[in-house]
Amino acid sequence: MSLAPLWDVLTWRDAIDLLAVSFLVYNLLLFIRGTRAVQVLLGILVLGGVAYLARFLELRTLEQLMTGFFLVVLPVAIIVLFQNQIRRALVNFGRNPLIGFTTQGHSEEIFTELVNAATTMSKRRIGGLVVIERVDGLRDYVENGIVLDAKISFDLLITIFNPSTPLHDGAVIVEQGRIAAAACFMPLSSNPELSTRLGTRHRAALGISEETDAMAIVISEETGAISVAVEGRLTQNLDAKKLGDRLHQHLVVEMRGSARRTPKADVATVDA
Repeated sequence: MSLAPLWDVLTWRDAIDLLAVSFLVYNLLLFIRGTRAVQVLLGILVLGGVAYLARFLELRTLEQLMTGFFLVVLPVAIIVLFQNQIRRALVNFGRNPLIGFTTQGHSEEIFTELVNAATTMSKRRIGGLVVIERVDGLRDYVENGIVLDAKISFDLLITIFNPSTPLHDGAVIVEQGRIAAAACFMPLSSNPELSTRLGTRHRAALGISEETDAMAIVISEETGAISVAVEGRLTQNLDAKKLGDRLHQHLVVEMRGSARRTPKADVATVDA
């Protein structure tokens, strides 16, 4: 069969329409890959097959039941089950495509202060959590803490997380190279696959990395281990050099327009 008639009826609008749909479907599949949404999608496909068989076999009662399910119950169920994923997807679509060119990277001087503070707290067994803003805004979390708007320094970070000070319990948020606030409360990760050895700070670090694209540095009070959480992944037991490399990678290289990884929704993993 010749394809000439097909090309005769297709217009440039049809081509754009097909490309747009293909782009949306491809990105949707990337977004749900490796998450529980895959199992939900398979379940929906199975129910769709049941609905098709009910119509084909003229099972009217079952057909009406499945039609009501797809029209009423399914949309509400999807919103309730995947409200966090839907919010993150909308945030990703709403990001400025030129962000890599308009966002200034963090300076090496800031990295030095952060690394020195983290390694000193590690040696002294002082717990701490530093959340660094990347693209997604953290203003909602800043407002639930104590606003500081101070320059990042080794002395200030050590003072904030000193157990005898009132600001040590909570996270420090870094915005645009400055300490925006301290004693901020972060959302805790509820992923059931996390090890029970992880305390509240580690779950808070993973929680904020799941909710936003922020980078979190966490120092364990029990072991002194330094960990970094980004996009739902926790990397543990970092030394000063590895921590510096992570800061440079996530706050300089990726912020200057390198390809962003697809968020790993609902999959919090731990690297040794």
